[in-house]
Amino acid sequence: MQKALAELLECNQLEEIDINLYTGRAAHNSGGRIYGGQVLAQALSAAGRTVPAEFTLHSMHAYFLRMGDPNRQVVYDVEAIRDGRSFMTRRVVAQQYGKAIFSAMLSYQVEEDGFEHAHTVPDVPPPESLISDDERLKRYFPNGGSWPIEFRKVNPQDPENPQPKEAVSYSWFKATDKLGDDLATHQQLLAYASDNPILITALNPHGVSFLNPELATISLDHALWFYRPFRVDDWLLYETESDVAANGRAWCRGRIYNRKGELVAAVTQEGLLRLKNR
Repeated sequence: MQKALAELLECNQLEEIDINLYTGRAAHNSGGRIYGGQVLAQALSAAGRTVPAEFTLHSMHAYFLRMGDPNRQVVYDVEAIRDGRSFMTRRVVAQQYGKAIFSAMLSYQVEEDGFEHAHTVPDVPPPESLISDDERLKRYFPNGGSWPIEFRKVNPQDPENPQPKEAVSYSWFKATDKLGDDLATHQQLLAYASDNPILITALNPHGVSFLNPELATISLDHALWFYRPFRVDDWLLYETESDVAANGRAWCRGRIYNRKGELVAAVTQEGLLRLKNR
């Protein structure tokens, strides 16, 4: 298995230190702060340890409160808010140095039948016809191949000469190696990946490159909804849009489809988006 993916899976296997209390660490490629998707994935792992197997995560609503220190363990405190027959609710608070860096509410549901409809999958080129972001951006990130998720952008901006365009982006992504059949693991990796391309979609109308050294982008909150089982080791299409940017913040939403065109998950995120010299 690819080294970075193996490490991510290992990092998501949290250590239980007390009832409903777990610790985790950041992957070695985190840089100067813990990547938000890492905390999302570990929060899913922690909460999932406290619910019966017949309950599946269907939604998560999270806030990023402080930047995480990648050189220190993160403590995840899980609280059982409600245990019902059809739904269970958990609250997770991630802490470092005695302060909360992240909080989330997660809801689990037993499988049931009901009405079904979904947004139509966009008509975009298949991933096999595209080059990976690692290849496209290797001159800027020579160590980019160490990421556990491969992205292939359908409509990339030129990072050196970005032009204003519609605030819509499409990216294919998948894990860099095969995974087992545990749905919770696939949900954790989708959560990890979902924090990556969504906020920079808000830069499209402004013709600003994500490489701009004056640019500050930080995730503020993040929400996920899961609707169907899926596999992260097969290609998923991530459609992202930004409806508004104002007051130093941008709000973005995403839809994630499998290769069959089924809508399997939905995402929203608000983030800080500002130029430091303004």
